[in-house]
Amino acid sequence: MPELPEVETTRRGIAPHLDGQRLTGAVVRQPRLRYPVTGHLGAIVRGRTVVRTGRRGKYLLLETDGGSLLIHLGMSGSLRVLPAGTPPGPHDHLDLLFGSSCLRLRDPRRFGLVLWTSDPVLEHPLLARLGPEPLSPEFSADYLHHASRHRRTSVKQLIMDSHVVVGVGNIYASEALFRAGILPARQAGRVSMARYVLLVEAIREVLASAIRQGGTTLRDFVREDGNPGYFRNELMVYGRSGDPCPACGTPVRQRVLGQRSTFYCARCQH
Repeated sequence: MPELPEVETTRRGIAPHLDGQRLTGAVVRQPRLRYPVTGHLGAIVRGRTVVRTGRRGKYLLLETDGGSLLIHLGMSGSLRVLPAGTPPGPHDHLDLLFGSSCLRLRDPRRFGLVLWTSDPVLEHPLLARLGPEPLSPEFSADYLHHASRHRRTSVKQLIMDSHVVVGVGNIYASEALFRAGILPARQAGRVSMARYVLLVEAIREVLASAIRQGGTTLRDFVREDGNPGYFRNELMVYGRSGDPCPACGTPVRQRVLGQRSTFYCARCQH
C-alpha cells in the first residue's frame, strides 16, 4: 500500500493546487469505502477554504476554515488534480470541487477513506494515539531505545508499530534495518542504544531519499501526476530474495515476520 513517502509525495503534489482554494462542493460516486462517505459531503465542504494540506502518518489532512477532511489511500488509492468535468473512470469514487478543477480519488480496491471532522483534526480517534513522525525531532534514538525496553517483539515489528512511530511501512523497515546492520528478527529489547542510533539515522535517510524520488512503485501506486516513483531502483534488499547482497554478495534471504515478507542479509545483519 502507499507508505509515508508516497503519501508525502502526494501531499506535496496537491498542496500548491489546493491551499487557499475555496471548495465549491463534492461528487460522491461510491460511498462504500473502508468507512462510508457521508452523502452530504458536498453540502458540508461547500464554501470552506482549504487552509492547509497536511499529513499525519499515512493520512492526508485537508484542513479548512471550518473542519478537516481525513483521507487515507488504502492499498491502491491515488489522488489527482484534474479539470472539473473530466469523465470519471470506473474506480474514480469521489471528486472535491474547487474553481475549474477537482481533486479526484481513484481507489480500485476501495480500502481508502474520506472522513469529515469539525473537531481538532489531531484529536480524531484515528490520529490521537499515533506515535511521532519519523522525520521529526521527537523521533530519536533515546525515544526508540526507551520504547523498546522489555519488548519481546522483533525490532522490525517495533518500528512498524504506528503507536511507536508512524509511517515506517514494510518496504522501508526492511531497507532501514539493512542499512543499520540489524537483523529484522532480533528482539527489540535486546538492541543496544548504539544500534538504535544507527537505526534512527537509517530510517530518516531511507524515507527522505524515497520522498525526494517520489516514493516506491509496487503494483498500484502512482504519484498525483500519474507518474511512478523511482525509489524502487535503489532498494537494496526488499523484493530481492536470492539476489547478491549489494555489500557482501551473500544471497538476500526472505522470511515472514508479523505476516509480512521480510528481506535481509544474514551476513551483514546481526
